[in-house]
Amino acid sequence: QVQLVESGGGLVQAGGSLRLSCAASGRTFSSYNMGWFCQAPGKEREFVAAISRSGTTTYYADSVKGRFTISRDNAKNTVYLQMNSLKPEDTAVFYCAATIVNINTSPHMYGYWGQGTQVTVSS
Repeated sequence: QVQLVESGGGLVQAGGSLRLSCAASGRTFSSYNMGWFCQAPGKEREFVAAISRSGTTTYYADSVKGRFTISRDNAKNTVYLQMNSLKPEDTAVFYCAATIVNINTSPHMYGYWGQGTQVTVSS
């Protein structure tokens, strides 16, 4: 089992950057494929990015390709989401999630979730 705690959200102007972090408990962090999802008010939770256990494979939603970068440091039990060129439409609560199955983009395949961190992008 793994517990996840996100940090790094906040208020930023359009065009700005934020770096989200997700700290995981436990000694088996490297056993999990990790993902970032976001949920805006009134919308379903959406896939943002995912990274494999070793960090060698990454997936991105089309809307964030070229702007966001997912990475992980297994020695620190942490996964990151570097967000650049932020847009007002990126405003959402961002969640990190862990899955023991293959890396994928469906939130239904992730069994462990953090509490979320709010990202607000002003125009």
